[in-house]
Amino acid sequence: MTSASLLAKDWLRGYPRFLGEGLIRLGRDFPQIYVTGGAVRDWLRGESPGDLDLTLSGEGLAAARSFAARTGGAFVLLDADEGVARVVVQGFSVDFSSFREGTGEIVSDLRRRDFSINALAVAIDPSTGTLAAPYTIIDPLGGVADLARGLVRAPEAAIFERDPLRLLRAFRFAATLGLTLESQTAHWLRERCALISRPAPERLRHELELIMASPRAAAACTAMSEAGLLFGVFPELAPGAGMQQPASHHLDVFGHNLAALARMEELLRDPSRYFPSGRDEFAEYLALPGRRELLKWAALFHDLGKPATAAHKADGRATFYNHDQAGARIFTELARRLRWSRERTAIVARLIELHMYPFHLNNALQKTGITPRACLRLVKAAGVELPGLFLLAMADSLAAEGPLKPPGMEESLAQLRQRVEEVCRESVRPVLQGPKLIDGEDLKALGLKPGAIFREILEGIEQARVEGEVNSREEALAWAQHFADGGANR
Repeated sequence: MTSASLLAKDWLRGYPRFLGEGLIRLGRDFPQIYVTGGAVRDWLRGESPGDLDLTLSGEGLAAARSFAARTGGAFVLLDADEGVARVVVQGFSVDFSSFREGTGEIVSDLRRRDFSINALAVAIDPSTGTLAAPYTIIDPLGGVADLARGLVRAPEAAIFERDPLRLLRAFRFAATLGLTLESQTAHWLRERCALISRPAPERLRHELELIMASPRAAAACTAMSEAGLLFGVFPELAPGAGMQQPASHHLDVFGHNLAALARMEELLRDPSRYFPSGRDEFAEYLALPGRRELLKWAALFHDLGKPATAAHKADGRATFYNHDQAGARIFTELARRLRWSRERTAIVARLIELHMYPFHLNNALQKTGITPRACLRLVKAAGVELPGLFLLAMADSLAAEGPLKPPGMEESLAQLRQRVEEVCRESVRPVLQGPKLIDGEDLKALGLKPGAIFREILEGIEQARVEGEVNSREEALAWAQHFADGGANR
């Protein structure tokens, strides 16, 4: 037992008021109630408490249903066999579980947990809904000491065999809490990494999302790779290991993907370091739900298509033509396997598919400048993801440090983004966001039959407006008639 006087009686501070009242009512039927796991870690780390895990004597499902009925919360069954359920009230989650594996008291329950830092508990006084004096932490596996030393430690190798998802959870806790794997735990994990194929895709996805949402996703993925786990989770990345690239790169394809992820994390901390202009645009974009995590996924997988498109020129130089499109297709299959939502899949796939676009446009800018029409095509292709596309291109460039890399590439990308923004503000957005000059009904009035030609005409007029060639309804109608008659614009 470890003293926990720091918890004291105000442990409910930060939790909704209904929680204490609900615990008092719950205590009438469940005399043994413990706070376990993450909340205890939060207290010890001096952090605000998050959602709550409760372990009880008796039936955890019955306790959850009772709590849901008394608080008006939603009951969510998590594991019927182990008696685990969640109650969600006003956006706050309380997880209820019975003592594990048929054990009858808390110490035996804690000894069956995955890692020592999760095998922590504090008793609740059911009559008051507060922590039971003398406020001690029940710590049979030495989790408090491991937390102080910054370690994720498994009590035995068998925990990975009982639930192979723990192979991934070890890296998740390391990433989210800023810890490292204890050496024996890392050894046990490496020996059993092949077991990672067993957990359900949805469970894998949940752990992976938590890793990618942490500020240490690149370090976690690198450590998973070194342990032999990453290719078990993402076999699509394996063909890139050892695949050499042109001399603009210093790493093989797989190493470059990992480096791009690390560079993306660096960029997300302060985009203005590499993009001095556009602070507001990047801040607005990164405030969109999930964008930071999705950009990290795009960075890790941006060159996924290179092995499938690898070829060599007559002089021996490697080429990867259309690897961006191939990578988007491979990623879409990967995301389907992990049960990603369609929306999240589409965003990352689009970023991967377009990640070479800024480089191609940059070449044009250096040689001849970029036209409003070229900016229009970029804006329509990327849509709301345009700032993210530039962040991905910058991460890609920063991750390439070969001797033949063009000098000043990062500065050129920043200048390109600024030029694109200027052209968009002056020429593109006024057209896209303003009223259309003509529509399909006007084309019908010209005697045209609906079909693919309508789209060609309307898009052509849009491009002509951006270029300043069409400025009125009359000019738009004349342009459409000229096109329909087989004019030069067709």
